[in-house]
Amino acid sequence: MALTLRPTVAEIRLSAVRGNLQKLAKTAAPARLLFVVKANAYGHGAAELARLAEAEGLAWGFGVSCVEEGLALRAAGIKSPVLVLGSLYPFESFVEAINADLIVTIASLDAARQVREAAGRLGKQAVCHIKLETGMGRIGARKPSVLKIYDELALSPGVKVGGLYTHLSSADSDPDYTGAQLAIFNETAAELELRGARGLLLHAANSAATMNCPVSRLDMVRCGIAAYGQADGFEPAMTLKTRIVFIKNVREGACISYNRSFRADRAMKIATLPAGYGDGYVRRLSNRAEVLIGGRRCRVLGNVTMDMTMVDVTGVKEAAVGAEAVLLGRQGAESVTARELADIAGTINYEIVTLVTPRVPRIYTQ
Repeated sequence: MALTLRPTVAEIRLSAVRGNLQKLAKTAAPARLLFVVKANAYGHGAAELARLAEAEGLAWGFGVSCVEEGLALRAAGIKSPVLVLGSLYPFESFVEAINADLIVTIASLDAARQVREAAGRLGKQAVCHIKLETGMGRIGARKPSVLKIYDELALSPGVKVGGLYTHLSSADSDPDYTGAQLAIFNETAAELELRGARGLLLHAANSAATMNCPVSRLDMVRCGIAAYGQADGFEPAMTLKTRIVFIKNVREGACISYNRSFRADRAMKIATLPAGYGDGYVRRLSNRAEVLIGGRRCRVLGNVTMDMTMVDVTGVKEAAVGAEAVLLGRQGAESVTARELADIAGTINYEIVTLVTPRVPRIYTQ
């Protein structure tokens, strides 16, 4: 938005992202770091953070979910390698990806044939990484198919197989299962080498594995959530905040918000905040979450609405129209974390930050 008057903003601290990436790179070394910026950098702003990482040499390249996200990075001036982590469909996706020098994921024989055809049509070399299924159950080919895919691609001078990777499903909770996945991966990589594959970039580790499973780091790690400070030992980068736009005093028995889901049990002072589920502050936080005003925790009252949320500011002397309210982040000595909100909403902290919608301006600070 060119004009920003509404006071609801997501403040992104670049110093936090920088420090988090430096910590990940140092931990992973000598492995390379792929900075995962899919879903608009988990809500933090992909173009801006990719520019930061590229300009300061904080990452080898970037991971995105789809071709469109990769094209957006190229449009933002990003020159570093960009790996499309999703399975490409339809056929035109390969054409667009190759034209933009995006690295594509190949997870089936059909995709291998399509990338060969697209590269031949364009007269331009395609670079791909083969995705091995080791137990995530999402996308990827099992070992016998991976070997056939490699043989198919090796026939074409227009396609370069640059890497082999898998996704660890439980690196933060099940080391035995993670070890079993890595065993399958290492066995497959060894068989590809016997087939003549040389110089493949091998990668499996996400943020949790990078920090807790050294043998998973291989040639490269793929880190997202820790870079944004939503993992233990890292600094959160996002603060979601707004300002009070209305104050009212209500009597005992007054009802607040849709469906009268809160009824005052005493005389209360209530503030209205211009933020709601239309901004990503999910409705499940109704009557349960707390925001920070004047450095104090203030409970959400009634159902969170699309554009507004009401909170109890009884006894908060700083509460006035224009006073700052922090929905996510720190204010004074208090903080509301994404994990706290996730526990209330029955989800994970990844979702809390990713759901902050595009209508909330991102403000970047040092």
